[in-house]
Amino acid sequence: MFTSEINAVAICRTPYKQKFGIPRQPGLVDVKGYVELVPELNNLDTVRGIEQYSHLWLLFCFHENLAQGWKTTVRPPRLGGNEKLGVFATRSTFRPNGIGQSVVKLHAVVQRKGKVCLEISGMDLLDGTPIIDIKPYIPFSDAIKDAQGGIAQFAPELMPVDYSDLAISQIQNYSQNSQYQSLQPLISSVLAQDPRPAYKKAKQDPKIYQVALYDLDIFWQVINNKINVIELKPTTVALLKD
Repeated sequence: MFTSEINAVAICRTPYKQKFGIPRQPGLVDVKGYVELVPELNNLDTVRGIEQYSHLWLLFCFHENLAQGWKTTVRPPRLGGNEKLGVFATRSTFRPNGIGQSVVKLHAVVQRKGKVCLEISGMDLLDGTPIIDIKPYIPFSDAIKDAQGGIAQFAPELMPVDYSDLAISQIQNYSQNSQYQSLQPLISSVLAQDPRPAYKKAKQDPKIYQVALYDLDIFWQVINNKINVIELKPTTVALLKD
């Protein structure tokens, strides 16, 4: 059997600090992040000419899932978690080689703290995800007209998102920091996709959920088929830093 050692070429920096709440496909949430080249590739020559492309393919490793292994069939959320499909008929994160791909928008090549980075948006990647390759997106060949998307032909329906008075006040306070200027649109975009497990969506669900974005925990629940953001709190890691 063919084997080969593959090393990361970059690390993706994103607001998503946990797997729960990450968009299930790229391009669904317009939030910015960075692809930070590893030290041995930290050279502008490695990305020379990349600015001529508006989008890039990122090949990456589902690094937090590898230890859990994989199965021949999975239960896609699109089917409510009730029907099985073959692993190769889905984009399940639990795969034989743990490799994923995402198309992202390229904004600029920048240097941050002495590191060559690609400023991107629309990624669906956990913060710290190892990137194993970067390729230009080529519109005439990569965008196929009339392609059939099977169970994922159309984008998911979005849920309305409401905010408590407390949450609105907290967002206003956080937004005084430039890091959080787009905090409310980010929260709304992430939660509108209803990241709950599929089996929770077909019944009353009073549970209060938490999603980690940047260094904040966002607490929310579903009330009358609407997402209600209750409050925001600094994560435990953020508290320890203080």
